[in-house]
Amino acid sequence: MQRGDEQALVEIIRRYETMIARIVIGMLGNTAEAEDVGQETFLRFWQSVGTYRYEAKVSTFLTRIAINLSINELRRRKNRYAWLELTDDKPIQYEFTDPQDAFQQADVTDQITHALTHIQTDQRVVVILRLIEGYSTRETADMLGIPLGTVLSRLSRGLEKMRKILRNTEQQ
Repeated sequence: MQRGDEQALVEIIRRYETMIARIVIGMLGNTAEAEDVGQETFLRFWQSVGTYRYEAKVSTFLTRIAINLSINELRRRKNRYAWLELTDDKPIQYEFTDPQDAFQQADVTDQITHALTHIQTDQRVVVILRLIEGYSTRETADMLGIPLGTVLSRLSRGLEKMRKILRNTEQQ
């Protein structure tokens, strides 16, 4: 890629597009803006590949770009709210065999993604990286450039807020 080989970019996109889609959709919902941010992530990576120093994995570098672009988009639409529409690329997946369970799966996934979109952005990023993408606490801290304790407190606060939202949803 550093020599301008576009096929290398195509391979990077093939390897990481699903991961980036989960992150961006988790941050922004399944919206046109999320698709734009996903594409912009790879464009920015391509543009910055000359400065990439191999200190982090490509996935970490791409994740950081996707998160920064998502946060920028959230700032732009701060006063607007977009409901998360679920697709086959659900950020949280469950395995059910009974058709009734499939209905419950959709309902549970709706509730969780609704709760996720209603927590603070800094907490949402940590929840997505730790629990949905499966990064370790250390990797999450490194990606976000924050201390381990901050990751843990944001995760704890984010999950507590999500629990409250889910409890309120159940009561309605």
